[in-house]
Amino acid sequence: MLCCLALVAGCASTPPGRSDNICLIFAEKADWFDDAARAERRWDIPIPVLMAIMYQESSFRAKAKPPRLKLFGFIPWKRPSTAYGYAQVKNETWDDYVEAEGGLFSDRDDFRDAIDFMAWYNRASVKELGLKPNDAYSLYLAYHDGRGGFRRGTWRSKGWLIETAKKVQTRANRYDTQLRGCRKSLESPWWWPF
Repeated sequence: MLCCLALVAGCASTPPGRSDNICLIFAEKADWFDDAARAERRWDIPIPVLMAIMYQESSFRAKAKPPRLKLFGFIPWKRPSTAYGYAQVKNETWDDYVEAEGGLFSDRDDFRDAIDFMAWYNRASVKELGLKPNDAYSLYLAYHDGRGGFRRGTWRSKGWLIETAKKVQTRANRYDTQLRGCRKSLESPWWWPF
């Protein structure tokens, strides 16, 4: 029994201890860099942009969900959306991804699948909206409000969202500078099969 509990605890994914430094994140979470680099190569969205958006959405928590609404101000009620996992993606959008790219066994609480989803979604925003792949500010607005909402400018009346998008851009810039200093040490040798 104790062995089973230890095994389950070992499989549980906890957020990185230092989320302010992308090099420390990848040093702690050994597989994450390879997963992020794979998504970057596949969809041409920079790792710092993906990681900054993921931090904003879930703080790197695998099973993140929006807080429950309160009935009568104090009784826990339903959640405002079906957003779940690292990418805080809703059921319908995740289903679109799984159908188009992800495969049957993709999970929103699996880092590799979540970062691939985010890159896939942001690549579509680049194509449909004419955004630049390193424009974390605009990509975050399109991620949060959807591409239709971005096109209609729904974010313009949300001062809090504009401020959040600025923070995402600042974090992406910081992550980019940091990653330039450690990327070579994180990359697998050319002969490595993964």
